[in-house]
Amino acid sequence: MDERWPKILLTGRPGCGKTTLIRRVVEYLQVPVKGFYTEEVRGADRRRTGFDVITLDGRRGPLARTGVRGPRVGRYGVDLAFLEAEALPELVPVPGVLTVIDEIGKMECISAAFRKAVLEAMESGSGLLGTVARGGHPFIEVVLGRGDIRFIEVTEKNRDALPLEIADLFRVCGRGI
Repeated sequence: MDERWPKILLTGRPGCGKTTLIRRVVEYLQVPVKGFYTEEVRGADRRRTGFDVITLDGRRGPLARTGVRGPRVGRYGVDLAFLEAEALPELVPVPGVLTVIDEIGKMECISAAFRKAVLEAMESGSGLLGTVARGGHPFIEVVLGRGDIRFIEVTEKNRDALPLEIADLFRVCGRGI
């Protein structure tokens, strides 16, 4: 592995701003990126009904919904079709391109192909920025136990300062990725 390229995973409570932070870091860096993020889906009554996967080039598809058949995570049925067909190819490391994985969570970890793609991204020499749940799946425990990843806890107190700090880590370590 090429140590010049930082591998940074954000952790923190749900709703603390991890996804927003990643989007800001990507804006500040202004470098080629690929990957995906997840976003809540809410119904007309503003209640959360699921989650979508959104690739950084704008393709969007379902990850989980209430009332959907499939592997269960809480009250959600997980649909891996879009994740595996559209988002996973975005995780193939490319030199000079920052890989974004938001998130390494219980729903995504149901997919063996996702777990394999994450490990390949972590073991590559390319830069990596992502989020990881605090637990809930054996693969998450493997990720959290890695010594070659820098983990940063996001809180309401530090989240506003972190985008520039993280962008600077990529600039210094990777000479601009």
